[in-house]
Amino acid sequence: MRNADSTSEAKLLSAKKALRASVIARRDALDAETRRRDSQAITAKLLALPEYRAAGVVCAYASFGSEFDTATFCSDVIAAGKRLLLPRINHAARMLELREVKNLRGDLVAGVWGIREPAERCPIVPLASVEFLLVPGVAFTATGERLGYGGGFYDRLLSGLNAKTPRVAAAFALQVVESIPTHSPFPIPHSPFPISHSPSPITHHHFNIAIVRSVAPRCL
Repeated sequence: MRNADSTSEAKLLSAKKALRASVIARRDALDAETRRRDSQAITAKLLALPEYRAAGVVCAYASFGSEFDTATFCSDVIAAGKRLLLPRINHAARMLELREVKNLRGDLVAGVWGIREPAERCPIVPLASVEFLLVPGVAFTATGERLGYGGGFYDRLLSGLNAKTPRVAAAFALQVVESIPTHSPFPIPHSPFPISHSPSPITHHHFNIAIVRSVAPRCL
């Protein structure tokens, strides 16, 4: 039985790795103008969400590589007088610390793989304070399932977040796929917040993540 379980787990990890590599390769292939235009479109949709407008404490992330560019979104959070939290990796605890950033130029340093993160001097803010969470990821389904980068950091963060806290993932159309490898499907519960009534094309899953995408999705 152990051998069968090990084989099943290995196949699942292999399938996730293959999908992750495929989507990242396609995302990397986007030309700079398309990435800039679509990032602007996604940002406009994020800023128009009533859940974002109502939030006083917003947790986002500093984009890297070919990800959706979060710079304008993060700048708006600060300009709007909201508190901006960005993650910093605590390697010893294998978890994300949320730290408040007040200056995007002065408060960020290069972390693992060159990903920008808050300097250690930035104060830690409890997860319970978050009122709106922008979630990164490699791929998503139309029902909101998420494939991350494989470290499990956001899985752990999401599991500890208040169920009523709005969480949103921004993605280019090519990142929305038909399915994500998993042992078994998760049920899709009734969302505790009315984000589905906003004008943006967004949906939910077991973590109540909403998907804000650039255009209608193309499934792999």
